[in-house]
Amino acid sequence: MTAKSEEIKLKLRTLPEKPGVYQFYDSLDKILYVGKAKNLKKRVSSYFNKTQEYGKTRVLVRQIVDIKYIVVDTELDALLLENNLIKKYQPKYNIQLKDDKTYPWICIKNEAFPRVFTTRRMIKDGSKYFGPYPSVKVVNTLLSFIRDVYPLRNCSLDLSKKKIAEGKHKVCLEYHIGNCKGGCEGKETEEEYAQYIQEIEHIVKGNIGEVIRSLKYKMLDYSKILQFEKAQEVKAKIETINRYKAKSTVVSPTISQVDVITVLQDVKSAFVNYLAINNGAIIHGFTVEVKKKLEETRADIISYVLPEMRERFKSITKEVLIEEEIDLELDEVSFFVPQRGDKKALVDLSKRNTKFFRLEKLKQEKIKNPERHTERILEQIRIDFRLPDKPVHIECFDNSNLQGTNAVAACVVFRNAKPSKKDYRHFNIKTVEGPDDFASMEEVVYRRYKRLLAEEQSLPQLIIIDGGKGQLSSALIALERLNLRGKIAIVGIAKRLEEIFFPGDSLPIYIDKKSESLRVIQYLRNEAHRFGITHHRNKRSKASLTSEITQIEGIGPKTHEDLMKSLKTISAIKNASLESLQAVIGVAKGRLVFDYFKKNK
Repeated sequence: MTAKSEEIKLKLRTLPEKPGVYQFYDSLDKILYVGKAKNLKKRVSSYFNKTQEYGKTRVLVRQIVDIKYIVVDTELDALLLENNLIKKYQPKYNIQLKDDKTYPWICIKNEAFPRVFTTRRMIKDGSKYFGPYPSVKVVNTLLSFIRDVYPLRNCSLDLSKKKIAEGKHKVCLEYHIGNCKGGCEGKETEEEYAQYIQEIEHIVKGNIGEVIRSLKYKMLDYSKILQFEKAQEVKAKIETINRYKAKSTVVSPTISQVDVITVLQDVKSAFVNYLAINNGAIIHGFTVEVKKKLEETRADIISYVLPEMRERFKSITKEVLIEEEIDLELDEVSFFVPQRGDKKALVDLSKRNTKFFRLEKLKQEKIKNPERHTERILEQIRIDFRLPDKPVHIECFDNSNLQGTNAVAACVVFRNAKPSKKDYRHFNIKTVEGPDDFASMEEVVYRRYKRLLAEEQSLPQLIIIDGGKGQLSSALIALERLNLRGKIAIVGIAKRLEEIFFPGDSLPIYIDKKSESLRVIQYLRNEAHRFGITHHRNKRSKASLTSEITQIEGIGPKTHEDLMKSLKTISAIKNASLESLQAVIGVAKGRLVFDYFKKNK
């Protein structure tokens, strides 16, 4: 297998399971094919995981040396973006679009008494365009509904105030059958008509809750008077309108020409996504990883990447959208941070692509070089938790009790950011009466590190306490008793808001929810909780069974102990055969235990 095929195989394993558009490249870095996918991982993998039925597809697959993708929100966005990119690049293996037609829009014309109609061409005359829509059927259903509800004109007459005042027009059949209110003869004011247009805009923008409710009432009314065919027609309209999506992230008539750039950083790298938008549509999408040398700021990274991207894709737009303000000036470029609307949606889309690109790279690194992956995570934890050294050895403590009974604690151990299950330890609370989490935490931390010191074993670089300031203070008392305070880093993590408490700080800190270091700490905490709960349940069950067995007439603690030594588990005792029980505790006692559990099943 060649190095290139190994690289493709690795990329297939790390593709996101999200909607998007994929692009296949040949050895000359030329796009061979553009495709859309509901699930990028499944769709792209299908080209390589089976023998292709058609010869042309087999030839395509043999030429692929690189795969790139753009993640979008929905299948509709993927469909529209695919259309844009095919028109832009005209790849060899895509069906070529011979005409200039594209997906349909709904137009509200910029004129007196505006018409509402479908079109495939956008004219910059001040009219409003909504869409695009994935099919003509959806557009026609929506327009049909609008015309059923609102008395709109469908003629192309000039209905300016001057023409109406001069009496140039006469009402037509549409007026007489109730489809129009006769604005051409002044029988309806522009203000009344404008109210319809405002409501229609809400509908085509996707605010269809009221529309759906209105249709449902209409459907029920038809049903009550037994007009079931009409009720079924209304139901079909409801289903179609429910399926349609009025807005698209990847095509917007409100944006003519802009660039978008976003940055996501970690300790050693920055991931940068660049989108180029022309005539309201995304025509380029590119994500790159930049290796950091020093403590480069977001502005430093953008100043390095943006000129190269603009040069590569021949962009001359003056406006660049970014996610937050930066101290940077570039010739003939103005930076803008959108707060809402279509431009904000484009920035969010770009950020999502940087995120998925970074995740892909991290997965590839983990597969190719797990040691380097671990080193990077440990370095991130060191930075986030202000540690002098990488925390190769981390331990986490959690208490568990039920209404003050059978109090236990758990200590889980991670080495190189992975569970070391052979080092996990349970603790039965010995010195504390009742449900006192603080005193219990002090006891188990003291016992754990007293033993490690006595056995001259290595101590952890970081201790995690599952709990807030109270549990952390108790653990600190235990470390002080052992003269270890200040020698081992220790923090508390509160479950509700993932607050991290440091010794001596009255206020917690919050680590980025997407940070890998926080995910490792959460994994530790959850593992400690799981391990402690399991032990707690076993202890309760064992105590319950001990009480139950010793209540059998003729059976005492010694018999119970013999059973546990031989059969090991509670379930095994309950389900043991008569012969197995008699082999352990004798014929008579074996019969007593067997009959008891058989009866209680």
